[in-house]
Amino acid sequence: MLEQTHLFIDGAMTPASGEQELPVTDSFTEDVFARYRSASHDDAHRAVAAARTAWAGWSATPLAERIAAVRRVAAALSEKAEALTIAISREVGMPRKLAARIQVGAPIAAWNNYADIAAEMVWETRLGHSLVQHVPVGVVACITPWNYPLHQITGKVAPALLAGCTVVLKPSEIAPTSAALLAEAVQQAGLPPGVFNLVHGTGPDIGEMLVSHPNIDMVSFTGSTRAGSHIAAIASSQIKRIALELGGKSAALVLPGADLPTAVKATLASCMLNSGQTCSSMTRLLVQRNALPEVERLVQDLIDSYRMGDPADAATRLGPLVSANQREKVQAMIDSAVAAGARSVGAEQSVPDHGFFIPATVLSDVTPAMAIAMEEVFGPVLCIMCYDDIEDGITLANGTEYGLAGAVWGPVMPDTLAVARRIRAGQVDINGAPFNAAAPFGGFGKSGIGRENGYHGIQEFLEPVSIQLPTTFIESLSESRS
Repeated sequence: MLEQTHLFIDGAMTPASGEQELPVTDSFTEDVFARYRSASHDDAHRAVAAARTAWAGWSATPLAERIAAVRRVAAALSEKAEALTIAISREVGMPRKLAARIQVGAPIAAWNNYADIAAEMVWETRLGHSLVQHVPVGVVACITPWNYPLHQITGKVAPALLAGCTVVLKPSEIAPTSAALLAEAVQQAGLPPGVFNLVHGTGPDIGEMLVSHPNIDMVSFTGSTRAGSHIAAIASSQIKRIALELGGKSAALVLPGADLPTAVKATLASCMLNSGQTCSSMTRLLVQRNALPEVERLVQDLIDSYRMGDPADAATRLGPLVSANQREKVQAMIDSAVAAGARSVGAEQSVPDHGFFIPATVLSDVTPAMAIAMEEVFGPVLCIMCYDDIEDGITLANGTEYGLAGAVWGPVMPDTLAVARRIRAGQVDINGAPFNAAAPFGGFGKSGIGRENGYHGIQEFLEPVSIQLPTTFIESLSESRS
């Protein structure tokens, strides 16, 4: 049993003074394997005060030094890769061999990638007689989810630090271990006191306190649309900057003449990744009506390969969900869809005796009138929906309140690209093109506000400042540069 009673405030491990104990459950054994002590409001105030005090020095620190500090954090995290993999796999349920690559390897690489991008960015430009510089927004509260804990922390903390911001991180209480290990890495990397601070606690308590804190300049949040809407309301009342990465109901639109077997296989894999606990996964497969029998046959051939089991077992392809509550929510949505006329494709699978499992589920005959076609499930559930012509398919793809991701499968690139341009989503894949970590990530509508990843991810934490120069200044500036 891991008993974590410390926070990381002002450069030091500090005992948490909150009264609440936060249990962390192994999603496969269903046993509590760690307990974290929540921060008190006094602890959170001290963390914000430390970040505010450190901001003046960190924002004025030369970019090269900030880049070097971020690289040291990446190196320290690399030393903790195995511990991170085991902890995240136990918390979230992702099979360990996948967690090592996706949940740990990719985020660690991203710390260095952000440093590379920061080194290449143009931080100051001339626009006519104006000098436009990009300055850090200030003190940032980063509030992160449980499904990709280190990945989501990295996508906020690394670019914020490079931008010159200071940070107070509140990770999900369901999967907090990677944040605790990151605090150790920050301490090992020797960042100045107060630049990075970590507090544990629940969203309605410590999270809301940070969002409403007058000395927080920006809130970067990833989570549910419901929670994001609440955070936006609080932040907007204080004219506080926000970045929100929220839910999704992404569609893979398969056009006539596409490589149907590849499209079905890739869409099913996207939906089942991390047991469906991925906001950008393809959870709707849109096919022309006359292709439905072939699509269902392909699904039946593939679905049994998603073997459930211990995430530590290399043969496991589908791990458990994160909690009993999540399992009950997903099962209730499946039951509701079947009652409304949806039809399960594939043979019924036996579920392990323990672990928060939902078998890989594919539902056909799903219509837009069903809740499961419109609402985020966050479980291993793929909905097959039919369209009659391409215009109908595009309308169906854009027919939810979300717009995080999408995919288009088609035979001829110019025509397929024309359809992809009409999908209202923050990122659209064509014919299985791989994810690009340097490209902006974010969505339309209820999928959020702002963009993460790459250059755009650093820009989220910067404000442009225009300095109008008189002619004499322009002349002297030109002479000094010549």
